[in-house]
Amino acid sequence: MTIGARVLKTGLAVAIALWVGGLVGLDSPLIAAIAAIFTIQPSIYRSWMQVLEQVQSNVLGAIIAITAVSLIGNTPILVGLVCIGVILLCIRLKTEETIALTLVTVVVIMEAQGQGWMLALDRIAAILTGMVSAFAVNVAIAPPRHRNRFLKQAEEVQVMLSRLLRTVVSNELKENVYREEQHRLRIKLRKLDEFYELFAEERVWRKKSRLKRARLLVVYKGMLTTLERGYALIEAVEDHYWAVSTSKAWNRLIDRQIEALCGYHEQLLWKWEGKMKPGALASAPPPEASILLTELISDRTDEDLTAKARLFVITSSVYTYEERLRRLDKLMEQWLHRKDDEENPEED
Repeated sequence: MTIGARVLKTGLAVAIALWVGGLVGLDSPLIAAIAAIFTIQPSIYRSWMQVLEQVQSNVLGAIIAITAVSLIGNTPILVGLVCIGVILLCIRLKTEETIALTLVTVVVIMEAQGQGWMLALDRIAAILTGMVSAFAVNVAIAPPRHRNRFLKQAEEVQVMLSRLLRTVVSNELKENVYREEQHRLRIKLRKLDEFYELFAEERVWRKKSRLKRARLLVVYKGMLTTLERGYALIEAVEDHYWAVSTSKAWNRLIDRQIEALCGYHEQLLWKWEGKMKPGALASAPPPEASILLTELISDRTDEDLTAKARLFVITSSVYTYEERLRRLDKLMEQWLHRKDDEENPEED
């Protein structure tokens, strides 16, 4: 089992929050530690948004708790009703992630009879101490590098995708091995989508850097979409290929086309990583191959409409995957050419 950076940063943030809380004389440094736990997020942007949302929700919660104690008291049933109202308010404000810590603040204030605003201020100070400690740790120590994580994950997904695509028609893998690999691929695709969202959320202040990053996001979105189309092809073959009998010519052609597309996809990632020789182009399959698949289906007069429809679904998925690969190739070429122009400007 691997201990990630986020785990270590959470422990460090809790320790710092407790230390600072004791140093400044907070009555409950434990709340500072709880706030630090909730503030550590997988990205700096999300940590900052968590700080803003927690401050807003906890201030409102403290006001509601003090008002409720002053007007209706603090019996157990009333504390429960106030908690329900605070939960509904957080949902209304779309700050669901702050509910747990806000409820801690509300319950502590309502259970501490007669201390009112002084206790509320102490609790808010404790929450701020924990959040500031966690945010500082998240920024200063091993800040998340979502770009590198996305690229590494994309490479791993592509390797798994190629392996499954190359065996889905030939049916060479054992059933349990194939199902396990397919399940792992689905999980990695979801994780890749999360990494993309985290990278897209990051904020860049310089205008020139923002434009460059926006273009980079277009390429990364193309990578993600292409991998998703490749997985859709796996599902199409799995659902429809084995339900009908196919001719040997169509079988050989679909096998060759999938093999060519997998190789094309691999070379696109090699080009993006700078592993290919300068001027070398990724070997795209001839466009007429996918058209030939359709023609072979149309020429089969002995097949019923259902069987032809199944084969057309597979062909459509092949074409869609190929189209996304060609589009990704263009996006990469545009990015790399622009990058070369910026690094080697022509002299006047």
